[in-house]
Amino acid sequence: MRKNMHTQVNSQYKIIAVDDEIGILDSLKVFLSKAGYTFVGVTNPIEAIEKVKNEHFDLMLLDFLMTPIHGDQVVEEIRKFNKDLYILLLTGHKDLAPPLETIKRLDIQGYCEKSDQFGQLLLLIESGIKAVSQMQLIKNINNELQSTYDKLEASYMETIEILRFTVEAKDSYTRGHSDRVAEYSELIGKALSLPDADLKTLKIGGLFHDIGKIGIPDNILLKATKLEPNEYSEIQNHPAIGAHILSNATIFKDIIPIVKHHHERFDGKGYPSKLAGNEIPYLARITAVADAFDAMTSRRSYRDSLPLDVVKEEIRKNSGTQFDPEIASLFLNILDNQPDEINRIMRNLKISSYSHGLYPWLLLLQKEIVSVNTFTISFI
Repeated sequence: MRKNMHTQVNSQYKIIAVDDEIGILDSLKVFLSKAGYTFVGVTNPIEAIEKVKNEHFDLMLLDFLMTPIHGDQVVEEIRKFNKDLYILLLTGHKDLAPPLETIKRLDIQGYCEKSDQFGQLLLLIESGIKAVSQMQLIKNINNELQSTYDKLEASYMETIEILRFTVEAKDSYTRGHSDRVAEYSELIGKALSLPDADLKTLKIGGLFHDIGKIGIPDNILLKATKLEPNEYSEIQNHPAIGAHILSNATIFKDIIPIVKHHHERFDGKGYPSKLAGNEIPYLARITAVADAFDAMTSRRSYRDSLPLDVVKEEIRKNSGTQFDPEIASLFLNILDNQPDEINRIMRNLKISSYSHGLYPWLLLLQKEIVSVNTFTISFI
């Protein structure tokens, strides 16, 4: 019964695959049709561009090496008239994939090596469909936000509440995480004397910073044991997925840099764009510190919360590498001089989240992994 329901839901989504090898298309058709998706296969990339122009598709599977044009050229043409199509690139070998800069510039959501085993590809497709579903929800909401500025502002706040309720909390250990990140971020912003508009963006950005995890397969997100490298790579897609989900609603444009770049590192070793220093949006640098602090001070299924003195030392050690040194120093000063405010956020939001259910909205699963021994905080 459950499998049939899942198949019926999948049938709402239309996938186009473009590959000049008919055998691959035939295999994909059997595999994806069995999973319940509506499938269209095209061998000619020029014809595929026209199909996308004239028909609606939710997701595209695109071979890279084709004739008469390669996959990146296909995407370049499609992006001229369709910014929304979720595209997964298929490559025969990773070495033959286009450079990362090209993938980012064309807004290709991911790529996968071709294989006789379609399990990994199906996970990527399911992630993409989840993102498409959320994006469509936001589009529908955005279409309803019209008329006067006052109405738009009221609808804006209502939209936030609705979206937060749509993402069900999956792990009691991380309940309230987004609320606390929002509060810590706003606290840092006030200490920096940022204008009210930036404080509002910090708060809303904190609430939504992990919305992209709705697009991560549950078997990875909920895994209790150590993640495999390919699973960790999947987790690292959540900032880009979140930015993609929010990109079609103009009311969220100010928080997208936070959502997309809160896992960048000051030394350029973060993700998804490996930005460094001042290349990282300023508000995202603030959220990164708040996110790490809550990760370390919250109890998880695999560890207890870390003592505050250990957390302070970790922030200090990672200042200038993981964190913006100015923001890290300021936050350490807040921890030393505003303990009552920090305790209020910890106590009130955790109590209300766990006991009273006042903050059950956007409580997305976190699997923060803190490696104290290597002086590197890796939180996902």
